[in-house]
Amino acid sequence: MACTVEVTDGTREFNDANYRVSTYYDLVKNAPLRMAFTLAHELRPHHCTAVAVSPGWLRSEMMLENYGVDETSWKSSTAEDGHFAAISESPRFVARGVAALAADPEVFARTGGSFSSAGLARDYGFTDVDGSAPDCWRYVNEVQGEGLPADSTGYR
Repeated sequence: MACTVEVTDGTREFNDANYRVSTYYDLVKNAPLRMAFTLAHELRPHHCTAVAVSPGWLRSEMMLENYGVDETSWKSSTAEDGHFAAISESPRFVARGVAALAADPEVFARTGGSFSSAGLARDYGFTDVDGSAPDCWRYVNEVQGEGLPADSTGYR
């Protein structure tokens, strides 16, 4: 079974409810969501799945370098008032979600959908490399978006 996975920043639910920095940035982050939706329609006759997946606050090499930490010291980062250390996830977390989708014999039922790495972790039962399952988009809405201090309790 074939599956195409678009990767973006923000699930459809999050991006529909939130302004994303500027018009152009917002459009760029929403285009892959729309692409997964339209591809799902066009590929349906071929029984090919199209989905969009969003990691949370990704500890990519660029972000680690930007915040002056590495994969062994990221928990000590004070970047973004401590929110980066509280909720970031390794690139392997979202990769495990994509692998779970690829291995799912029922993945076609998800075609056209938008999924976060945290949601896929709940659905498929995997964790990040540190054993946690960070729920970034819920955290961004409920903690960071509300101006609360960094606290990952209930979000990892």
